[in-house]
Amino acid sequence: MDKIKEVDVLQEKAILVGVNLRNDAHFDYSMEELENLAEALNVEVVGTVTQNLERVTSSHYVGTGKIVEIKNFYDEAQANLVIFNDELSPSQIRNLERDLETKVIDRTMLILDIFGRRAKTREAQMQVELAQLQYMLPRLVGLHASLSRQGGGTGGGFKNRGAGETKLELDRRKIEDQISKIKRDLEQVKEQRETQRKQRRKNAIPVVSIVGYTNAGKSTIMNQLLAQIGQEEHKQVFEKDMLFATLETSVRQIELPDKKSFLLTDTVGFVSKLPHHLVKAFRSTLEEARDADLLLHVVDVSNPEYRFMMDVTNETLKAVEVEDIPTIYVYNKADLANVPYPVNSGDNIWISAKQGVGLTDLIQIVRQHIFSDYVTCKMLIPYEQGNVVSYLNENAAIHSTEYEETGTLLALEVKEADYTKYQQYVIK
Repeated sequence: MDKIKEVDVLQEKAILVGVNLRNDAHFDYSMEELENLAEALNVEVVGTVTQNLERVTSSHYVGTGKIVEIKNFYDEAQANLVIFNDELSPSQIRNLERDLETKVIDRTMLILDIFGRRAKTREAQMQVELAQLQYMLPRLVGLHASLSRQGGGTGGGFKNRGAGETKLELDRRKIEDQISKIKRDLEQVKEQRETQRKQRRKNAIPVVSIVGYTNAGKSTIMNQLLAQIGQEEHKQVFEKDMLFATLETSVRQIELPDKKSFLLTDTVGFVSKLPHHLVKAFRSTLEEARDADLLLHVVDVSNPEYRFMMDVTNETLKAVEVEDIPTIYVYNKADLANVPYPVNSGDNIWISAKQGVGLTDLIQIVRQHIFSDYVTCKMLIPYEQGNVVSYLNENAAIHSTEYEETGTLLALEVKEADYTKYQQYVIK
């Protein structure tokens, strides 16, 4: 099957267009975020056109009178691309490209293209490709009309594929066949993930999942926690100050000095108006959070829109059925917000991950949540049961060891399951 080719945006200059529906309080931030998304693809934003409406215009998204203003601005700014702040219908794309005589991209296509470039693992690549194909399917007719003007690009490799271009002969049947194949492949990956999760549950290792808006500092927190416990550098995850720096779910085991350990997972970041195809495609990845014992909801408290970002994250988690899991709200970048830190209050904590401040407190809160079932006790274990002593030395927090006449006396803190298993050795 022919490759979908990535939009060649290296030299592109764009006009951004947005409709403010019923005085949306978050509209200005949404347009600012659209600009950041465009810049993530090296698109130079040369102007913005907005309109206040009660509802979008079914034929053109904006009012038809606004088309003239956009066209004049487009010509004056010498732009070559117009980006709209919502997902456009196939007919809207056709009408806009015909009347504006230029390439039109909507917010969904922009996000899909970013995901296409960021995806590194085979699973992430398949998930993005699935979302791109599902987006393209109803838009083939409109794309055929516009692509003849867009011209080439170079094929090869998934990283060179995006939602914006395709060869004309990539017909509906080929896309549907490809969608079916990717779904089958992803189902196999999902089964492998489920096997891994069952093994974790069997081993009774608690799972803590980091969730949050894109660029809130999730990967930084994971890396700082790994550094805090002296984990090897190669286990650190990629972090950068940009949207969607990481798409892959990273899983790392955190082993604390007292032998307690838990798995820490880092999920893909969220953004407002995240394409529903993409949410569905990444469902298996996000299911890591569904099986968690505890969520760390990371919030960029320095951003004035942080409460809106929290709402978007919570709504997206609900969409993939991640609900009713105990949650700690980690208000990161407190240094940039000029608020006191480190401060913790119940299930809320203010930290600066970049400065490494507040992480000790964060680990302590995590401990209180996931190790609440540990029991402190004393066990007298006969000398002939040396394998039990060896197991407890590996898997429990040993406070003291004494050698009595009848066996080894351990003062220890142990998982409730192990306490029950070895209850015959417990002494008052």
